[in-house]
Amino acid sequence: MSLKKVDVLLVGAGVMSATLGKLLAQLDPSLKIMMVERLSKVAHESSHGLNNAGTGHAGYCELNYTPQRPDGSVEIERALAINAAYEVSLQFWSYLVENGELPAPEKFINPIYHQSFVWGEQNVAFLRKRYEALRSHHLFEEMEYSEDHAVLRHWMPLVMEHRNPKQAVAGTQVKHGTDVDFGVLTRKLVKAMTSHPTFDLRLGHTITGLKQYQDGRWHVRVKDNHTGHSKTIDAGFVFLGAGGGALPLLQKSGIPEGRGYGGFPVSGQWLICKNPDVVKRHTSKVYGKAPTGAPPMSVPHLDARIIDGQPGLLFGPFASITTKFLKGGSVLDLFTSIKSNNLKSMLSVARDNLELTRYLVSEAFRSHKNRVASLQEFYADAKEKDWELASAGLRVQIIKGCDTNGGRLEFGTEIVTAKDGTLASLLGASPGASTSVQAMIEVIERCFKSRVKSADWQRKLKQMIPSYGESLDENEALLHAVRERTLATLGLEHREGKTGSAARK
Repeated sequence: MSLKKVDVLLVGAGVMSATLGKLLAQLDPSLKIMMVERLSKVAHESSHGLNNAGTGHAGYCELNYTPQRPDGSVEIERALAINAAYEVSLQFWSYLVENGELPAPEKFINPIYHQSFVWGEQNVAFLRKRYEALRSHHLFEEMEYSEDHAVLRHWMPLVMEHRNPKQAVAGTQVKHGTDVDFGVLTRKLVKAMTSHPTFDLRLGHTITGLKQYQDGRWHVRVKDNHTGHSKTIDAGFVFLGAGGGALPLLQKSGIPEGRGYGGFPVSGQWLICKNPDVVKRHTSKVYGKAPTGAPPMSVPHLDARIIDGQPGLLFGPFASITTKFLKGGSVLDLFTSIKSNNLKSMLSVARDNLELTRYLVSEAFRSHKNRVASLQEFYADAKEKDWELASAGLRVQIIKGCDTNGGRLEFGTEIVTAKDGTLASLLGASPGASTSVQAMIEVIERCFKSRVKSADWQRKLKQMIPSYGESLDENEALLHAVRERTLATLGLEHREGKTGSAARK
């Protein structure tokens, strides 16, 4: 049996693993790091452009991050946390660009307006309250609001075209929003690591088993998908960043901290515009309100994107039901994830979320005409012939055990770590990739406790992320300082009427 020894084993070649690997390589270049991916390409599952709905989530336009309380007030705490976390990502990417570890920023990030749009008196009242609650905080002080049709026609002409002038409408916008191609970003991060002799990338390899030995190290069985041969990796630390594949691997690990977790898979589809004349006319991200009972990943938005350097226009995503945990997974994934320790949780979630299940089933059987009708609520002149359906990514929402009713379904992300810090797993979905740097710093703080407290690592973290150890939520002056730097370094100063590389000139 061949045995390769590494300090860090990253499972999955997505943005989370790539970010963690890059952070650790910067903190200690001597670490032997291996990345294992079952597919033949980097960032081809959840981090791929079309599979990822999170293209710069900062809480500016995503209304599901600011739910309305029963008394009518609007919760903003999650939006504040997501916005501050995204600023951490921008700082790290800026550092890597400045040091030549990432290419010219327009290769993976571009400036774009982030806008929200609603119609109907009740929704307008909600958006107004949301704006008033957010605008008073320095993280969102540049947000604009309007109920004026003329102003909104200037902000989002395609959305306002041929709209009833008597319809109650409202919109918000933030001009320093971004569009991130996380597929490109991930590939660039991995490419930068492959130039170091201490990094080893293994594509087309599948984890078939993992076991912890008495010395605390993990023996991970890996199969070469091409040859069928297996080998064992001896790893001091294992990170399960395999998207929907993380839960089954966490279960294989057997760590007590992973007991009770289940997964609820949700798939999605996009309408993609194939008319270049229409694509050129919409240059922002416009988010609306999700239908009642819809999961957060299906918040409707008319989304200008740059994927692999090409501008595009997407609408959706439309959620659907599935039993797979990965696009290339098995229809048995959901069933094989049911264990004695999560059965009660999963059954109670199934019982309590029948409306969600019915919604997903109904979405799966929608016709193309019906999907375009939803699009026409945003873009009245949308023509069926100009749009085609494409598969989006899969997300496995978290099911957690709880004492009250057996289990609950959660629509966020969660880091599960072994007590001894030798293994960590990332579960869940939104906001996902946009907050990857903050999430991976949390992994480092939990799993490299003694080293992260050292003067050397503290100095390096502060160098990479100037706000490290401080709160951007509470420190207004610090926010302004780091935001000024990142907008300049990443070329995100947005000029009126321009988007993408044109805004940089």
